[in-house]
Amino acid sequence: MKQLQLNTPRLLIRNLRTEDLNDFHYYRSNPEVIKYQGSDVMNLEQAAGFIERMKDKSFGTPGEWVQYAIIDKATKRLVGDCGIHIHLQDRRIGEIGMTISHDHQQKGFAKEAFTALLTYLFETENLHRVVETVDAENNASIQLLKSMGFRQEGHFIENIFFKGKWGSEYQYAMLHTEWNTRKP
Repeated sequence: MKQLQLNTPRLLIRNLRTEDLNDFHYYRSNPEVIKYQGSDVMNLEQAAGFIERMKDKSFGTPGEWVQYAIIDKATKRLVGDCGIHIHLQDRRIGEIGMTISHDHQQKGFAKEAFTALLTYLFETENLHRVVETVDAENNASIQLLKSMGFRQEGHFIENIFFKGKWGSEYQYAMLHTEWNTRKP
């Protein structure tokens, strides 16, 4: 297993570190930022505990999510985080999660980070398939997935009891072969 470090023109994707705490807590404590995520807003202690659990994790353990920092190279500050999950039953299938700080949305950081992750998963790790499950009301994520060439494969109606109410989700996917025809 290995620690992950990816570079893009503007971003560095690497393991979370203790020094990321204040920036991480800043956006992970905002209810609008985490509205569609499985976790609730985090207090400072919860954010510190999360980083502590993630900072030394290695990529590639099937069934385990690993969350990474998304660093703006220009400011050397955390602008978001992303997670990668390799499926327990078949390590050729992965999933990506993404959170971008409210101060850094609409700047193309999510697409740039997502592209780097897909490049790594398909071209270095040789995954067959990347799937994405997204809340049916999360229009920003849906538009991002569509813009990257993901196909909608399913619409699950009121399939999850989420933050006090029933929610619906879409499932999107991209195959390695599809990536090869669409990659930037």
